[in-house]
Amino acid sequence: MRKTNKSIAGYHLLMILSAVDYKFHSGEEKVIREYLEEEFPFHVNLDNELEVISALQPSDWKDHFEFQAHCFLDDSTEKERKEFKQFAKKLIKADSTVSEREHDFYSLMKTIWKM
Repeated sequence: MRKTNKSIAGYHLLMILSAVDYKFHSGEEKVIREYLEEEFPFHVNLDNELEVISALQPSDWKDHFEFQAHCFLDDSTEKERKEFKQFAKKLIKADSTVSEREHDFYSLMKTIWKM
């Protein structure tokens, strides 16, 4: 797997968090759009990133999520990680229900980041 920068890693993390409960809620899409607008004030083509994420099997999600969490950690400040954590929390609560898998992945991210 190739290392990604903080912004791309964050996109991967949010997309996987939105998928782990096997439901995609419009509120989750809104959070991802907010993140993209904040991280990319200019148009960026994420088609290649979406292809990578879409090609993952559910059994691959955890490993990919861990890798991207490490990429984000390597390329971010503590403040940026705290801010991103709020995006992730908002995303998993977007449908008013936090599944066990969403909680597990969110907790995994926080553990990797020592939060």
